[in-house]
Amino acid sequence: MTTTDVRTRTAATPRPGRLDRLDRLVQEVREAVRQGLSGERTADLVAQCLAPHLGAGDLLTEEQREGSTDHYRQHVLHVEADGSFSVVALVWLPGQRTSVHDHVSWCVTGVHEGREHERRYRLTGEGAAARLVATEDVVNEQGDVCGFAPPGDIHRVWNGGAGKAVSLHLYGADIGRLGSSVRRVYEPPADER
Repeated sequence: MTTTDVRTRTAATPRPGRLDRLDRLVQEVREAVRQGLSGERTADLVAQCLAPHLGAGDLLTEEQREGSTDHYRQHVLHVEADGSFSVVALVWLPGQRTSVHDHVSWCVTGVHEGREHERRYRLTGEGAAARLVATEDVVNEQGDVCGFAPPGDIHRVWNGGAGKAVSLHLYGADIGRLGSSVRRVYEPPADER
């Protein structure tokens, strides 16, 4: 469960507290998305847009870096007027994590501050015999970017460090309308429960 702070405006409608760097990132992503490429290709282009902005002190306001003691916190920074993409900041306090899930669209993530742990999975078998198998554990450091598109995007993310972690997540979906990018939640393998 996440707390959502929905703030939807286009770059043509500046708002108080919004930083110029975020507006530049939104414009760069808009241009990449408008190319109309496949999910994987779009994710690659969006990742290239995001990388130079990570770690910059003028990307997020202090409010957009605030966490919650109950669970990781989602700050919706931008939803494109046509719903073609969203920019979200996730703030993780130590030990906070997601469920095992996949997504409704392509997704690009970048670590802005701290580090983010990720376990990736694949689904084996079909029907009642289907089960998750962990395929890879990744530690994404500040500045690291990764992108993916369904299918094959099943993962769990958490803050395994001692300090706060902040990551930017860009989705090819209208998070303001959907509330989340999660398509399905999976029961983790028995040894991870």
